[in-house]
Amino acid sequence: MEGRIPAADLAGRGAPAPKARCDRVRAWHDGRMGDCDLVIVLRYRKAVTYGFHVLLGALEEHTSAVSYDVRFGQSVDDTVAEIEAAVGRASRVLVLWSFYSPDAEALAAELALIRAKVDAPKVLHVAGGVHATAEPVQTLDAGWDVAAVGEGETTLLRLVDAVGDPTSVPGLVFRDAAGKIVKTGRPERLPLDTFRGFSLRWNKFNALEITRGCLYSCRFCQTPFMFSARFRHRSIANVRWHVDQMRQRGLRDVRFITPTALSYGSDNEEPNLAAVEELLASCKEGIGPDGRVFFGSFPSEIRPEHVSREALRLVKRYCANNNIIVGAQSGSDRVLDAAKRGHGVEEVRRAARLGVEEGFRINVDMIFGMPGEDQADVAASLALARELADLGARIHAHTFMPLPGTPWREAPPGDVDPETIKAVDRLSQQGALYGHWQRQRDHAVRLAAAAEAYPRPGRSRTILPQVPRDAQAH
Repeated sequence: MEGRIPAADLAGRGAPAPKARCDRVRAWHDGRMGDCDLVIVLRYRKAVTYGFHVLLGALEEHTSAVSYDVRFGQSVDDTVAEIEAAVGRASRVLVLWSFYSPDAEALAAELALIRAKVDAPKVLHVAGGVHATAEPVQTLDAGWDVAAVGEGETTLLRLVDAVGDPTSVPGLVFRDAAGKIVKTGRPERLPLDTFRGFSLRWNKFNALEITRGCLYSCRFCQTPFMFSARFRHRSIANVRWHVDQMRQRGLRDVRFITPTALSYGSDNEEPNLAAVEELLASCKEGIGPDGRVFFGSFPSEIRPEHVSREALRLVKRYCANNNIIVGAQSGSDRVLDAAKRGHGVEEVRRAARLGVEEGFRINVDMIFGMPGEDQADVAASLALARELADLGARIHAHTFMPLPGTPWREAPPGDVDPETIKAVDRLSQQGALYGHWQRQRDHAVRLAAAAEAYPRPGRSRTILPQVPRDAQAH
């Protein structure tokens, strides 16, 4: 099995062998009718609810000749119970999973537990999201029957119409009866207005996605390589419809999902502040005097070169947040250039200074252990972190992870040396730094091992030369 991680290694407990899963797809045609054609069971975890809500928003407007039911498994035991009940009443059962790359190993182990408790030929486990898109074969080897590739709305609708048969649905990867990988092609990319951003029928709400895709294509980020390196924006009229629905249901906080908040309405690298103001004014009016609008704070951020007094005052005029997230990533211009960030360190300093002067608490994302980072680069990042902390900013620390689907997939895992760890810990103890950077160190090692087990030709030419740390000391 050269070049692959055995399924049992990824799943923790023996996932069905590829041949067994091929038979499962083939047996998909042999089910008997129950009280509905299809039951869809969502492995519903708090960490990844947004993707499911969008799928449900698309499903609730879809007219299909197929009768189906949707169930939510909020734990392993819940999911097992829902699958058991579905097997007894439906012709087919789809179990939908969505997860990020750092969670893939843990979720594969969970899948194996569920399969050990309940399994049947009519049940298909389908993995979606950015990891399945980037690593479909790895996902199949980890125990899933089908990997959904790319944007999931049209894929799910067609899968429902096909009563769960994956063989003719674009956007899927699976093995045929002979064990050969079958790729049905990517699904079409449609305007964001095509589908709802959350679900009214199932009462599942979330921050509203206003922009999909990103033209900046940073070497470490999965977003542009899953959704394309261009912006697609939800129209202001469509956003307002969603806000009106929220207000009618007593919801009062409007938040946005976007890779770069001040890029809303733009098709290039320049912010379109007129579009941003129209968006914010409409949302503030729509949510009403008792509601709140948040912009440029979690779960989105602002690029440092986009920060200006005019932009900050727009946020202050229409929004409730007193904090803003600025993506810096490194205090070294050399590393920022290699990462294709499109800005330098001085823009970060300027953004933090302007933000503080305008009365905002600035949270600055920084990644330690970037590929090719040497001691001088680390020192520059730590110096910038201290400088920004002295201004009143907080550092959101990360450890570099070689994420699947990115040009830096093949890079070594983030290496944070003991002295850097001590320096970062001191900032944390002072209340100037936060984040799950320690946990990400472990994720990075696992992701690097998976990339090595599933090699792909070529490496990103933007990775800086790796300099051994003992050599840097001389």
